[in-house]
Amino acid sequence: MFAKPVAGRTTADVEGDAVVLLIGMRINHFWAVHHWLPVLTAMPRMLRELGKEPERGLLGHVLLTASPRTYYVVQYWESKEKLYAYAHAPDMFHRRAWGILNRKEKQGKARRHVGLWHEAYVVPEGSYEAIYFDMPAFGLAAAHGQVPVERRGRTAKDRFGYRSERAKVPEETG
Repeated sequence: MFAKPVAGRTTADVEGDAVVLLIGMRINHFWAVHHWLPVLTAMPRMLRELGKEPERGLLGHVLLTASPRTYYVVQYWESKEKLYAYAHAPDMFHRRAWGILNRKEKQGKARRHVGLWHEAYVVPEGSYEAIYFDMPAFGLAAAHGQVPVERRGRTAKDRFGYRSERAKVPEETG
C-alpha cells in the first residue's frame, strides 16, 4: 500500500510536453453542507471513472488541501487533447456535473456557497525539471516514471536543457 522510497536522487522520466491540470474547490460557507458536499465528492468519482479507463489519458494525480476550506487535485495528462476530450465526453461524469452547475446558475440557484477553479498548463519540454531525494515516485515521476537523476543531468540547468530523442528528431515536412 505504501510505496518504498527510491534511494538517492531521481527525476521524472517525461518525454515531450507535460500537461498539468490544477482543479479544486473552496468552501465559502461551512454551514451549507448540502451545497458543497456534492462538489467535494464529485472529484473522487471522476478520478475513479478515469482510473477505470486509462486510455482517456489521465497519467496520475495528487490530492491536496490548501486550507480547511480549499481542496484541490494536481492531475497529469498525456495530452491537452485527451484532457479536452474527457471534459467534453457526453458519457463521462464531468460533463453531467458541469451541466448541473450550469443549470443552477441559469436558474439563479447558484448561491455562492462553494467556489470552483481550475488552471491547465501545457509545459513544453525544456521548461520543467524535477528532482526527488529518497522519495517514491511522486507527482510528475508517478505519472511518467522515475529515473536516476544522472540520466537527465545533475543540475537543474542540465535537467531543463534535457531533450528527449523524440524532440531531437526534426519533423518531416510534406
